[in-house]
Amino acid sequence: MTSPHPLPHTRTRTVKFPTAAVAAKYVAKEIDKLVRARNAVGKPTVLGLATGSTPVGLYRELIRLHKEEGLDLSRVVTFNLDEYYPIARESQHSYFRWMHETLFGHVNIAWENIYIPDGTLKPDEVNAVCAEYEKKISDLGGIDIQILGIGRTGHIAFNEPGSPQNSRTRLVTLDSITRRDAADGFFGEKNVPHHALTMGVASILEARRVFLMAFGEHKAGIVYRALEQAPTEAISASFLQDHKDATFVLDEAAAAELTAIKRPWEVGPCDWTPELVRKAVVTLSLAVKKGLQKLNDDDFRDHHLYELLREKGPAEQIGEAVFHDRMGTIKPYPAGRVAKSGGEGEKGRRGDEDNQSPSPLLPFSPSLGETSGRSREGGAKTILVFSPHPDDDVISMGGTIIRFVEQGHKVHIAYMTSGNVAVFDHDARRFVDFVDEFLQAFGSSAEQSSAGTVKERVNAFLDAKKAGEHDSPDVLKVKAVIRTTEARAGALACGIPPDQLEFMDLRFYHTGTKTKNPIHPKDIDDIVDLLKRLNPHQVYVAGELSDPHGTHRVCAEAVFTAARRVRSEGLTPDVWLYKGAWEEWEPHEIEMAVPLSPEVLERKKQAIFRHQSQKDRAMFPGGTDRREFWQRAEQRNLATARTYDALGLPEYYALEAFVKWNDG
Repeated sequence: MTSPHPLPHTRTRTVKFPTAAVAAKYVAKEIDKLVRARNAVGKPTVLGLATGSTPVGLYRELIRLHKEEGLDLSRVVTFNLDEYYPIARESQHSYFRWMHETLFGHVNIAWENIYIPDGTLKPDEVNAVCAEYEKKISDLGGIDIQILGIGRTGHIAFNEPGSPQNSRTRLVTLDSITRRDAADGFFGEKNVPHHALTMGVASILEARRVFLMAFGEHKAGIVYRALEQAPTEAISASFLQDHKDATFVLDEAAAAELTAIKRPWEVGPCDWTPELVRKAVVTLSLAVKKGLQKLNDDDFRDHHLYELLREKGPAEQIGEAVFHDRMGTIKPYPAGRVAKSGGEGEKGRRGDEDNQSPSPLLPFSPSLGETSGRSREGGAKTILVFSPHPDDDVISMGGTIIRFVEQGHKVHIAYMTSGNVAVFDHDARRFVDFVDEFLQAFGSSAEQSSAGTVKERVNAFLDAKKAGEHDSPDVLKVKAVIRTTEARAGALACGIPPDQLEFMDLRFYHTGTKTKNPIHPKDIDDIVDLLKRLNPHQVYVAGELSDPHGTHRVCAEAVFTAARRVRSEGLTPDVWLYKGAWEEWEPHEIEMAVPLSPEVLERKKQAIFRHQSQKDRAMFPGGTDRREFWQRAEQRNLATARTYDALGLPEYYALEAFVKWNDG
């Protein structure tokens, strides 16, 4: 297992891991060691548990340890942090049900050792039962290990802003931001309870050991405030600074805003690798609002970059080197030019990504390799774009796809999931009504009868459907068809015909809810088979590994696993990572920037518009960004171009950005 990477300059012990999965295994191992030690002397282990997407990986690893490595949890006692109020235990939104489905139903923790706040209490029972909850924890000697997540408001458990450090288990009113963030899971903010039962800050701080887990770009800002600013009631997680054995466990994305990661030169001596030089100089250029070639020695001295100036200076030389490095990322022909005579000789099969750089890279930038600065021509390439959902392709790299087609390359798009849980019920009604009307006008009587039956079943289910209830198989099929036809329309708007589309419908997605299963081994096999069949020159994968819904991460890891397998068999496609739906690559990270004209960007928007079920208001917009997807995409592409311009690089209307996958 990857060892934790401790981070300096934080007020609480903090460790960073390359991925959330590796981080979860680290915490699971710490629990495993304690449980085994307690079992050996016949003592119970008391765990405080959290809910939500963050601890899912931890619970899956505990289940694996139990089933495959004999971890005996029969002496474990658990106390959950919180529960919505009021809520029935059998509700699909209750934490009681979630914990049993996610963890308790798969391990041997005794039923009588499981404690979860009771969302069914009568109002006059709440205070007494909350006090009893505290007493049970105390009677068992306190919590040995407490697991926490962190909310966007900085809350731990449901200790919203304003929660005092001495607070105990109690009934609380949920912050509007917390309710808004939970709205996706409840199928609308109006269905989210206004109250919850929660352990207090003091209850949490009394645990002997605490692990706060945070994963994803969307947690980076609040993690920074909790770790590097003074403790405050406005951010209850900041009170962990006063705990004697608390650890923040982060993935790289959640750690991104910490000073030791974002500006390590402010923390102490640095190993000035090419990557760190690039990051420091790009950051400096944007901070002082000067182009890379206009930076002077005083700019470096005034921004904690004395050491870099001494080692690599003068400023003119450093700025010039990074300028050429960033120039080399601009790729108007991202897969190479296609020779006018056609044909795909060996010359055009590999090695011509370095075909149109405006200026050669300096040797210290290893990311794209040495380039001649001249355009080389070769044969048309096969490009394979993996799209986790049916619209991620056009949202995130629609402009580049259009450029590929215009430049004569053959683009295949693999839609990895159906995306059917993200379709509104009213769209399902509309489409079954359309089919019924269509068949009445043009179809046979047998077809009319069959369609009418489906329409009746769909409408009957939707008429009786409760808020947040899982869809029936019929409804899921209808919604999948909606997403499939929209994907075809979106691809066609980019110039890609239906016979170049792959609808994989991977198995892990087949839950009918936002919560997904782990990747299935046969899903990997399917991706391997596709890579072998197409033998693409370039592969594009969603690099938004921290998307709020988790599907991008699962899909990316599946493609990476498959890519390793085919590479071991001699296939060596270049794998590029795109972003766009939630985040964008930082300017110092970008390894390929594809220019988009106003006309191409407009075509990209039109392709996004073809996904009508996701336009105006997507069911799961993701995080706190309520803009429509076309707005996010357009504004990010324009912003990337403005950033390049601010660095003193050539001015473009818009840019789509990519990073090359580095396996290892």
